[in-house]
Amino acid sequence: MKHTYIILSLVLTLFLNACHTTSQQANDPDFSALVDRYFGEKPPGLIPKLFAPEIVSPEGLFEGGRHSPDGKEYYFSRKNGKYEERTFFVIRYENGSWRNESETDLKWPRFSKGGDTLYRGNKYRIQTDTGWSELKSLGAPFTDMHIMGISFSYNGTAFFDQFERPDTVGAISYSRLINGKYEPRQKMGKHVNTGTWIAHPHIAPDESYLIWDQHPEDGYGQADLYITFRAKDGSWLPAINMGDKINTALQESGAHVTDDGKYLFFSRGEWEVKEDGSTNWIGKSYWVDAQVNENLRPQE
Repeated sequence: MKHTYIILSLVLTLFLNACHTTSQQANDPDFSALVDRYFGEKPPGLIPKLFAPEIVSPEGLFEGGRHSPDGKEYYFSRKNGKYEERTFFVIRYENGSWRNESETDLKWPRFSKGGDTLYRGNKYRIQTDTGWSELKSLGAPFTDMHIMGISFSYNGTAFFDQFERPDTVGAISYSRLINGKYEPRQKMGKHVNTGTWIAHPHIAPDESYLIWDQHPEDGYGQADLYITFRAKDGSWLPAINMGDKINTALQESGAHVTDDGKYLFFSRGEWEVKEDGSTNWIGKSYWVDAQVNENLRPQE
């Protein structure tokens, strides 16, 4: 139970940590220019653009990635081309510039808002004086299933995909943190869990919207990105396909909004079938102004 109380303590300070982190960024003499936080790339508008392709996705060698909350580290993975086994990388901003990529043992990190806890599926690590702790179990109700994506709101509610069997179509569930303990998971309704390979949820910090990807019956191609908004009465509104500016005939997946709320990042790519019949993911990172989310919000 010890880790449960640690998580509760962290959750109760998520919002304050986020504000503190933002304040630190704004006054950090080693990281003063906003553009530096994105490898010097010009920020996008309302049309998605490639994110630093020469750095993170040369020749499509990219799966998914994200920045740490302070913006000084970028974590990503590759599994294609010369990388027969999935390999994880980090690029760090040090002494006034971005360094070369290097391999890391932090796999698919999903950081807490303060940056001192990271999540990987149904496990987590805590930052210590000597580095990151060993992976620890989140405990019930996360332990009896495979989780590819998990996302936490400010109040500690966890939204996650669940794949109980290898052949399942996937579903998104949530679990609220009540008095220091996570309640039994509850599946989202059919407005979210319709289609196949429903995965990679991203919850807004205030739980005002939820973004995920799925293979729909009537989408633009392979996986599409969807969004649902929370109504004033607390219910979730019908899911909205994010449209032909975001979704294409390729596969869009793994969306998340940066900690400052400014940009929506996602992966776009396709599965290449090799001569031996195996598949190879050819993907790249895209980003777009997060205003695209609000432009889809229904008027109640």
